[in-house]
Amino acid sequence: MHMKLGFIGCGNMASAIMGGIIKKELMKPEEIIGADVFAPTRERARETYGIQITDSNMEVVENAEVIILAVKPQFYESVITEIKDKVKDSQIIITIAPGKTLAWLKEKFGKEVKIVRTMPNTPAMVMEGMTAACPNENMTEEEIKYACSILESFGKVEVIPERLMDAVVSVSGSSPAYVFLFIEAMADAAVADGMPRPQAYKFAAQAVLGSAKMVLETGKHPGELKDMVCSPAGTTIEAVRVLERTGFRSSVIEAMKACADIAKRM
Repeated sequence: MHMKLGFIGCGNMASAIMGGIIKKELMKPEEIIGADVFAPTRERARETYGIQITDSNMEVVENAEVIILAVKPQFYESVITEIKDKVKDSQIIITIAPGKTLAWLKEKFGKEVKIVRTMPNTPAMVMEGMTAACPNENMTEEEIKYACSILESFGKVEVIPERLMDAVVSVSGSSPAYVFLFIEAMADAAVADGMPRPQAYKFAAQAVLGSAKMVLETGKHPGELKDMVCSPAGTTIEAVRVLERTGFRSSVIEAMKACADIAKRM
C-alpha cells in the first residue's frame, strides 16, 4: 500500500489540511493515511474524508511520501523518537508546531531529513488559510514547490526565512483569535443597540471579511482605505477617535509582541 500523504495526528489542523487537499482534488482520499492515538479522532477523519486510518505512527511512515506531523508541540519529541529510524531520506516531513526550529528538528531526527517547517492557521478549515513555509537545505526546488502545492490547497502560502517564524505565529497563526474577539465585541455593541444576535454576528463578520478583501485586492495602504470611510465630522472618525484614545492599536501590538515572545520560548 503506497500513499502520497500521511498524517501523524488527525485533529483540527490536520482535518483542515485533508479537507483542502481532497476538495481541490490534489489527491484522492485513498492516497491519504492518518494516525491518531485517540480512536474517535481517527474515526472522524475516516468518516468525514474517506481516508485510510491507523493507530500506528509507524504505518504512516512506512507508507507515505510526505508526512505531516500534526500533533501538539509537546508531543513532537516523543513522536520523532519513535519514527526517526524508519524515516527515509526520500520522504518529506512537514511540521506545523510553533517554536520547533529546523535545527531542533534535525537534532531530534539525528540525521539528514527533508523538512519543511510551516505555520498554518485555522481558517484553513474554510480554504482561507495563511501558511508560512520554511524548507531546510535538504529540499530541492521541485520538492519545495510540491510541498507548497499541498499547503496552497487550503489557502495562501509564503516561503519565508526562519527568523520570521515567531512573527508569523503572532500575525497569522494566533491572530484569528484576536479577530474573533473583535467580531464578538462589535456584535455585542450591535446587540446593545437593539440588533438580534445572529444578525449582529453576520453584519460584523461580513464587514471584517469585506475589509480584508479590500486590503488584498485593491493593494491600497490600510490607512488610505480607513481615510475613505472617515467623512469630515462624521460618525466613523468619531469611533476612530475613541479607539485611538483607548489604545486600540497599542493593545493589538502589545498582544502580538507577547504572543511572539511565547513562540520564541517554545
